Amino acid sequence: MTDAADAREIGRWLAVWAAMIALLVLIGGATRLTESGVSITEWKPMTGAIPPLNDAQWAAEFEKYQRIPQYRLLNQGMSIGEFKTIFLWEYTHRLWARLVGVALAGLLLWFAIRRRLPRELWPRLIGLLVLLGLQGALGWWMVESGLSVRTSVSQYRLAAHLVTALALYAFTVWTAAELIAPRASRPVAGHDSARSSLMALSLLVPFTAASGAFVAGLRAGKIYNTFPLMGTGLVPPEYGQLTPFWRNLFENPAAVQFNHRLIAAVTFALALWIWYRARRSPNERLVRATRLLLGAVLLQVTLGIATLLQSVPVWLGVAHQAGALLLFTAALLGQHASGARHE
Repeated sequence: MTDAADAREIGRWLAVWAAMIALLVLIGGATRLTESGVSITEWKPMTGAIPPLNDAQWAAEFEKYQRIPQYRLLNQGMSIGEFKTIFLWEYTHRLWARLVGVALAGLLLWFAIRRRLPRELWPRLIGLLVLLGLQGALGWWMVESGLSVRTSVSQYRLAAHLVTALALYAFTVWTAAELIAPRASRPVAGHDSARSSLMALSLLVPFTAASGAFVAGLRAGKIYNTFPLMGTGLVPPEYGQLTPFWRNLFENPAAVQFNHRLIAAVTFALALWIWYRARRSPNERLVRATRLLLGAVLLQVTLGIATLLQSVPVWLGVAHQAGALLLFTAALLGQHASGARHE
């Protein structure tokens, strides 16, 4: 095979790996929504891949869980059957994370052994491995915050864990797109506005998702389950009740929910504007990407409002997170297409 053919094949494999990362994010979202994240109280990267296999092992894990605040303050009297349910959510999340790591390492070895890994790709692929390792470390750092004093994980650490996952996803999607359909060395004339707007959107979508992580971390989706008003007005009366004021941005549930609504509205408006400006572009790849962008943002707003009105049922919360990933993907592919030759 030629280097170009090898690069395209690696790109297709990375696209599959990006889908694995997306699934990991969704499993993590379900784990958070089911309050399962601190059900496994130890981090054992190797031996932790094997779940409890008999009653004695299950009893030992349950005993460890009974020592932490979440059990004592929220789940006192939980049966071992109920414990198994939340344990298996967290176990599935950690197991899939391990499989994601094995898949990337296997991909690297497969192409390297066959001398089909272009030298210039090594820094990017090693970068993906480093980001994945950082993501795992942040995951344990997040879980650790809910084991001693709190009944759930820190919203700050939850947001950091999510943002790192989105950075890993973005790096993977972009690398896959570059390998499958390389951009021209010079962007198309006249697309500076679209390119800048799509770059802004590619930053705004994960920022919106991060604000959603604070909503999830504070259980802020369980209050003010109306739209567009929050109580009797657009802004909740409790917005500035914490001092100093900056704490409201991260620790006040009502303020955090309002901020998420506001940032999401800006994201929605920017996505619509990008689609409107690009809909008659001679760049067919850009047109297709912005059509996907339009569908994704309309779906995401619908899912967001429905999730709020229904007080965040698990399935809708996960669907809302999937919508965010779809919107992020569309923004990244649009940004990539905006620098390519029109067809």
